[in-house]
Parts: sequence; structure tokens; C-alpha cells
Amino acid sequence: MLAVTVSSPGPAEVMSWSETADPSPPGPGEVTLDVAASAVNRADLLQRQGHYPPPTGVSPVMGLECSGRVAATGSGVTGWAVGEAACALLSGGGYAERVVVPVGQLLPVPGGVSLIEAAALPEATCTVWSNVFEVGRLGDAEVFLAHGGAGGIGTTALQVARALRPAARIFTTAGSPAGRARCLELGADEAIDYRTDDFVERVHTGTENAGADVVLDNMGAKYLARNVDVLAADGRLVIIGMQGGRRAELDIAALLGKRGSVHATSLRHRPREQKASVVAGVRTHVWPAIEAGAVRPVIDRVVPIADVAGAHRAMEEGGLIGKIVLAVGG
Repeated sequence: MLAVTVSSPGPAEVMSWSETADPSPPGPGEVTLDVAASAVNRADLLQRQGHYPPPTGVSPVMGLECSGRVAATGSGVTGWAVGEAACALLSGGGYAERVVVPVGQLLPVPGGVSLIEAAALPEATCTVWSNVFEVGRLGDAEVFLAHGGAGGIGTTALQVARALRPAARIFTTAGSPAGRARCLELGADEAIDYRTDDFVERVHTGTENAGADVVLDNMGAKYLARNVDVLAADGRLVIIGMQGGRRAELDIAALLGKRGSVHATSLRHRPREQKASVVAGVRTHVWPAIEAGAVRPVIDRVVPIADVAGAHRAMEEGGLIGKIVLAVGG
């Protein structure tokens, strides 16, 4: 089969769309998908650079999500038929013509969403559901701050928070005027220019100094102190990225004073059972909002998989609104 291979860790040019070995046949509880599309996630860039290796036993091919059609099923698989359209949360392997997926990580393609568009849904919806709702426990009428609102995770977080918690007060940060305008369209009450404005001050002003009950953070070290400052009493900071570095000092006194909590989570290295539980939650709680049109995949561009290097460069340059989808096959 064809897949994206990496000659050595490095810049986007080390990738090529070339022949590689087919995956093994699906084992018990697994399904093989003929891939229609995958999507670019920041973790893919880190893996290409040699900073984020796949879990043991997982394909070295990049790609944490995909859409496609069922090509084969392993023993014990029920509810899925050959030829059926699906999208999937992966630990790797999505940048390829074919991938094997644990059946618990499959989702049906929602009504009103094309097979290509569906590739942009699994990673973002699973990240948002597991972090904002399961870990962060965003409640009715609480205050939610999502950093990076114009990105793939951010555009999903704003929509899902608005759909599932319509009375919530939603703040976000974004760098470009176009990105901030799109965030407001997607459900944010306020979109803050992180280049010029202090998000701590803006959130406190907008909440009568109460602060944010849940903060979804993709920056890590750079924002740690200010994220603690912006928390409300009993607030929950959920860190899902390290774009602003990996090491910072934590003012424990400030956290204690707010009875706050800091969580750091990722999806990729979780056991299958945990991933299946997250996917089941997404299907129960988020998929109906997609079917109803309240949540939609936000896609900046669709790029042929052969131009994967260009797609990675575009993500590195920034300024995207939503996700880049890689078209693989029909």
C-alpha cells in the first residue's frame, strides 16, 4: 500500500508518499479501513521531528484520525459491515491507504457530513469531550476559557461547549482578526487577542472578577502562572499541549487559595479500553449535536496526501482556522 514515510527526523521535506508494507489483517475486535482521508494534528509535526514517537506496537506511520470504509473485520466484531462508512480515533497509521482500528474507536459518519470532512472529527471531538467534560466537568452556566480558539481543537471546543452547555460564558484566545471573528461565530462570547490583550484581565472583567471555572490550555509552561491566576474558586485547568514549553514554576499557594486543580492529559497513550470509553461518550453526547447541525467540522483546507509536506508547512506557519484534511482516496 501507499503511506507517508519519513526518511529521518527533520523538516517537512523528509516525508514522502510511497510504497510500504500492508498492515496485518485485523485481529479479534479490530477492523481494517480503506482510508478516504486523514487530518493533520500538531502531534504529527512533533512525531515527524522525532519528539513524539508512537506507543509500542503502533504503526510508525503518522495520523491520529481518519475516515474511510470498512474493508475487513476481525473475529468478534459486530455492528459493522464491509463497505460501511466510518471515522476513527487512531494511535497512528492514518496517513496511509489502509489502517487497522480497534472497533471501539470507530464512529459512524454523521448525517450531513461528507466522508472527507469526517476525517476532521475524531481527534478533536474526543479531545474536547474527554478534557472539557469528563476531566474539566464543565457545568451549566459555568465560565469556560479555551486557548487557541481558531485551531482544530479550539473550533470544536467552542461549538461543543455552546451546544452542550448553552448557558455557559465562553471566552477564547486567538491571534488573527479573522480567527477571532470565526470564534465568535462558533459560540464564543468574547475572543481575546493574545498578542495584545491580557486574557486574565479580560476574563475577570467579563465575569465580575469570578474567573474561569474550566480552562483548556494548549500552551503549557508559558501560560501556567496566568492560567492559575484566571481560575475561579474550585476552577479546573486542563493542559493538553506544550506549544509554550514544558517546564514552569507552579505557585502552589495561589492554587491552594482557589482550591484549584491542574490536570495534564493526552489521548494517544491511553489503553484501548479508555479510548473506547471516550469514543462511546462522544457518540452519545457529541454526535447528536453534529447530526443536528449545532457542531460542524471546521476545515481550513483539503490537501491531497501527496502534498503532505505542504500541509505540515502550512500548520507550522500558523494562521489556520480549523483543520487541514489530507485526501487519501475515494
